[in-house]
Amino acid sequence: MKRITWEKITRFEGPEQSPGFLLWKVSTQWRRQMEATCATIGITHSQLVILASLGWLTRNGDNVTQVELARYCATDVTMTSQILRLLEKKGYIKRRQHKGDARSKFAQITEPGVTLVEQAIPLVHAVDRQFFNILGDDIKKYVETMQRLII
Repeated sequence: MKRITWEKITRFEGPEQSPGFLLWKVSTQWRRQMEATCATIGITHSQLVILASLGWLTRNGDNVTQVELARYCATDVTMTSQILRLLEKKGYIKRRQHKGDARSKFAQITEPGVTLVEQAIPLVHAVDRQFFNILGDDIKKYVETMQRLII
């Protein structure tokens, strides 16, 4: 049986030195906790990210298209549209057509959506505090590093 010649294909001594693999493991652990927390209030983490981001982007009464929301969340436009459709069915948002462009829609958070976000954000912040507590005073540097990695 042929074996992989690791020394030829990677500069790392093993997966535990690979920043990408470590990010995968950390993000998987964090997402698992986020999904469990969001499930307690009947929403997925992806739905919450889209809903809370919509609330943030429209906080001053601005209109936000689905494409702009997807760009802000770094999500696929089709997936964002599907999540918005589900959030609309649940009564958390309303969508309306953009005048002059039948393909473009504006989303607006409803009162039940506002209530859900106000309930959810403290819960997910508690998960963040517990999960990232190990970083201690390094949390600010971690956040700055993550911000630099976002393209």
